[in-house]
Amino acid sequence: MSSIPTLPFAPLSETLAGSWLLQSRVDLNASGERHPDPALGEDAVALLIYDRGGHFAAQFMKRDRSDPVPDAPAAALNNSRAQGGYDAYFGTYRIDDAAGTVTQTLLGALSQHNVGMTLTRAMQVVDDMLIIKLDTTAWDGTAVTRTLTWRRVA
Repeated sequence: MSSIPTLPFAPLSETLAGSWLLQSRVDLNASGERHPDPALGEDAVALLIYDRGGHFAAQFMKRDRSDPVPDAPAAALNNSRAQGGYDAYFGTYRIDDAAGTVTQTLLGALSQHNVGMTLTRAMQVVDDMLIIKLDTTAWDGTAVTRTLTWRRVA
């Protein structure tokens, strides 16, 4: 039986720079069931920018903030902390093309607890879509795998 050859993806160092709008933000628990995050939701409004000089900025907002929004847990594994349905941070990044990861160091953040954090994310760019996957902790302490899908806008 022959296997279907797969085309290699272009390295992140060639494809990541640009501006990205969030399309979806889905958390799945170990059973593969959706475990929506009440702090930002699955349909958050978000902008992510990576420049060619090694700097990035990210902003996330819960689409509907008309009701009180719980803050994300301060001790969430491998994640920043949203407050009042909003999260924002910026800093520097470096790419590991071989591993398909991007490591970000937060120089500034909405939550003072996030300043100085280093976060590594598995990423892949396919055409004009950026897919980011990370293991983190949900608002209630449940371990989840979060998948963020972004569309390039510039």
